[in-house]
Amino acid sequence: MFYVREKPWHGLGVRVENALSSKDALIAAGLDWNVEQRKIYTEDGYAVHGYFANVRSSDNHTLGVVTKRYKIVQNYEAFAFTDALLGKGVRYETAGSLKGGRKAWILARLPKQYRLAEDITMPYLVFSNSHDGSAAIKVAMTPVRIVCNNTLNLVLRDADRIWSANHTGDIDSKLEDARMTLFMAENYMNELANESTRLSRKRVSDAEVEEYIKMLLPIVTNATETMEQNVKKMREDLKMRYYSAPDLQNIGKSQYRFINAVSDFATHAKPLRETRQYQENLFLKTMEGNPLVDKAYRMMAAA
Repeated sequence: MFYVREKPWHGLGVRVENALSSKDALIAAGLDWNVEQRKIYTEDGYAVHGYFANVRSSDNHTLGVVTKRYKIVQNYEAFAFTDALLGKGVRYETAGSLKGGRKAWILARLPKQYRLAEDITMPYLVFSNSHDGSAAIKVAMTPVRIVCNNTLNLVLRDADRIWSANHTGDIDSKLEDARMTLFMAENYMNELANESTRLSRKRVSDAEVEEYIKMLLPIVTNATETMEQNVKKMREDLKMRYYSAPDLQNIGKSQYRFINAVSDFATHAKPLRETRQYQENLFLKTMEGNPLVDKAYRMMAAA
């Protein structure tokens, strides 16, 4: 049942490894359009006071409705500071958009690999910009275990995984944002390495694994027979990954192994019903955090 797993963003966006700047990456990915703010009118022609539509200039597609306080940040403005990272060995890999263009993103690979417990892990950075008023310019760490393409996005107490970036135009601010991004990335990966070591030393019995899986995937009291069967199938899937995943065979029965089994399940298990937005939703969880992995990590921390 196991196979060579693709990265969570596989199939989304456009490969942009040869981009020499964020502008080149945006052009290659078809994201070199601007957003214009336009007035909104009712059916009978009255202007809606205080609200505007953010419209994509290339095709007049409405990306979101915002208040008059909202300041548009064009894609080329949002990602310009990332160019200062290229001289540090960072390389753009993929770029694309989600939700019909409401959120644009560039994914970059850091040059340094890290060892988490016994795993070699490659850190990625996802830079995102939204045009619907839902979020600021954000940078998110996305560490990926090379052996299996599982992500390990943990919400650590002493290191941020997601942070905001400025969008001011002066070069000093861009350089400062680049320096902060590299510092935050290094800090997160170092803390993640420490936490992985701690988790790998906390042994977990088979009975505890059974209990953790039930806590992680509970059956609600008013569940129908179909709902109950579906949850039991997911429990068996997660259990199988914990005991049988090839990439976990050399890892002892520990909290680290359990977290990785949950990550494998959350990242690669096919949903009971695959919607058209499945890949986009998976990528959003990869970027912004997966609630199931977060819950598992909180359980391990409390144990």
